[in-house]
Amino acid sequence: MTNNETELLAQVPTGLFIGGEWVDAEGGRTLPVRDPATGQVLIGIADASPGDALRALDAAVAAQESWAATAPRRRSDILRGAFDLVREHADDLALLMTLEMGKPLAEARGEVTYGGEFLRWFSEEAVRISGRYGLNPEGTGRMIVSQRPVGPCLFVTPWNFPLAMATRKIAPALAAGCTVVIKPAELTPLTTLYFAKLLVEAGLPAGVVNVYTTSRSSDTSGPLITDPRLRKLSFTGSTEVGRRLLAQAADRVLRVSMELGGNAPFLVFEDADLDKAVEGAMLAKFRNIGQACTAANRFLVHESVADEFARRITARVAELKVGRGTEDGVQIGPLIDDRAVAKADELVQDAVNRGATLLTGGTAVDGPGTFFEPTVVAGVQDGSAILREEIFGPVLAIATFADEDEAVRLANDTDFGLVSYAFTRDLARGHRLIDRLETGMLGLNVGVVSNAAAPFGGVKQSGIGREGGLEGIHEYLSTKYTLIPAD
Repeated sequence: MTNNETELLAQVPTGLFIGGEWVDAEGGRTLPVRDPATGQVLIGIADASPGDALRALDAAVAAQESWAATAPRRRSDILRGAFDLVREHADDLALLMTLEMGKPLAEARGEVTYGGEFLRWFSEEAVRISGRYGLNPEGTGRMIVSQRPVGPCLFVTPWNFPLAMATRKIAPALAAGCTVVIKPAELTPLTTLYFAKLLVEAGLPAGVVNVYTTSRSSDTSGPLITDPRLRKLSFTGSTEVGRRLLAQAADRVLRVSMELGGNAPFLVFEDADLDKAVEGAMLAKFRNIGQACTAANRFLVHESVADEFARRITARVAELKVGRGTEDGVQIGPLIDDRAVAKADELVQDAVNRGATLLTGGTAVDGPGTFFEPTVVAGVQDGSAILREEIFGPVLAIATFADEDEAVRLANDTDFGLVSYAFTRDLARGHRLIDRLETGMLGLNVGVVSNAAAPFGGVKQSGIGREGGLEGIHEYLSTKYTLIPAD
């Protein structure tokens, strides 16, 4: 570990952030945070108990009334201040993400920019929460429709985008006037802890955002979800865990947002610009080492251009440099843990055993660290697990189709519906795909769709609700209707 890395880690708070104070966990319990590129422990942090989590909710509840009453301009100014601080500390945040998650520094810097934009966007939305006023159709009364903050929220965030997943939830909640308890992923909690420190510097009042870290996720979140004071749950993660949280939330009819798994199709039609399709494929597949819910999972390529597409993409993938994300020129860092490596290997071997051709990569890289070679498999057959399961790794799987109807049928043949990608020069076909593809988002001739100004979310088992865009703040507002006599 370099001196710069050691100095940065010394600046990261290691306690729980509750009611504006950094405190130890009950019993002084700690958990280690490791660098997936080396397997070494970076730092030890507080390991919260269920009682610690409830104290975090206590603080959020205590701060809710005053924060809801805070002027929208003041909430806006705090979010804008946080945005400025994120930009000021961009290098530290990027390095911290690379250390705890593994992504190359260049991509980590991109996440800092992306994550920061949610703070700027919702700082602008905080002062634009609107309602309406008017005479009812009968002329007997005047209707007032207003928006009120939902109330205290619990956020459970994943490990793959440590900053953006926090800002994407915290920013709209604060803009709407809601207080927050956030539990970052056990594997990558350091960025959220550092970000909480920046929120304090931006002037956020005590108790408005509370952070607890834990190795006992279900034990700590369960009591909060059943607590009648909690008004909102937002979760990003696997569909399997999302289902369990939804079942818990159902008992209280708790308001929820769920951003769950994906199985994104990437369609390449016979008329596609293959150079653009290859560039889009590299972004859609290998950004974040393939560890993104928006990562292209199934490359469905027209049979007339499949061989040429495979040749071009394989040449690019074979050149990708693997290594620790802090090293110069590295494009593919480690997967998050041994289980992720084992899953990538299992999916590739299953595809090959069913008749697919391995064009490059295909094996785990000897340690230290949890690396898997950038991989391309072509001619993937129906029934292969790689076409049904989310890969979450640097593995590009190619199957073919004969015509548009088959492409759409294959693309929609999944329980998931987060995002799809399609490359075609045919404008009419593009418009048809907007209507026919069963996903909440579509990248038409582009390989990245995420933007703070756009609604992020899916359909089917990919989730409920939207994050970002004009729609994002409404996840944290409840509509109130008032009728007053006309005379």
